[in-house]
Amino acid sequence: MGLIIDNTIINNRLFVGTGKLPDYSVIPKMHEELKIEVFAVAVRRINPEINKGYSILDFLPKTAKIMINTSGARNHKEAVKIAEIGRELTGSDWVKIEISGELKYLLPDNEETIKAAEILVKDGFKVFPYISPDLIVAKKLEEIGVSAVMPLGSPIGSNKGIDCETLLKAIINEISIPVIIDAGIGRPSHASKAMELGADAVLINTAIATSNDPFKMAEAFNLAVKAGRIAYEIGLPEEKDYADASSPLIDFIKGIR
Repeated sequence: MGLIIDNTIINNRLFVGTGKLPDYSVIPKMHEELKIEVFAVAVRRINPEINKGYSILDFLPKTAKIMINTSGARNHKEAVKIAEIGRELTGSDWVKIEISGELKYLLPDNEETIKAAEILVKDGFKVFPYISPDLIVAKKLEEIGVSAVMPLGSPIGSNKGIDCETLLKAIINEISIPVIIDAGIGRPSHASKAMELGADAVLINTAIATSNDPFKMAEAFNLAVKAGRIAYEIGLPEEKDYADASSPLIDFIKGIR
């Protein structure tokens, strides 16, 4: 079954960021061949004055879902303004709130994010806040009425994968809205791990966009996300601290005469 977000069914749980793509022509190919539906677009990368055929908006299929991104915002006021501009430029009301409180690790400012979410939800946006993995913050955002939360796996662009599994699992287990793990996922195995934890989707940017072949890497992530989700839905085996032979040796020996 697909992921339902605000009465919209999303069949592909791999969301793709477009910020670092060297060639936007890969976007429609990902959409058509890999069935990727959700593409995150940083508003600051949209140039409405660029010649027709060169803007990222010219490469986004009409059947794709655009998630505008407020990256570059330093506080809630800037994030709200960027979201409003993004909606005007794209026609999309899906917005990923991304507010960085510092520049070295680009960690999200959860306090400012909550303030922005309150304003944007009231203004009719479908809000997807990017947060540090904090259950209390996630619950506050759920109460505000956001469409999903997007806790980081590890710092943006770090490719370190899932650094805070326990905190992520707490969010996944304790809130009822979708959890989309975003940032730091550098390998398909990281994405599969996120899905095995019970995440509803993952958003990948750097690992795909900076690879030698973004389309093939997106294909690899696509398969990993599907595999991880299937494994989660079936139920993963319990981990044990001792061996448990699949074919006990003693039974085999007893049958020999």
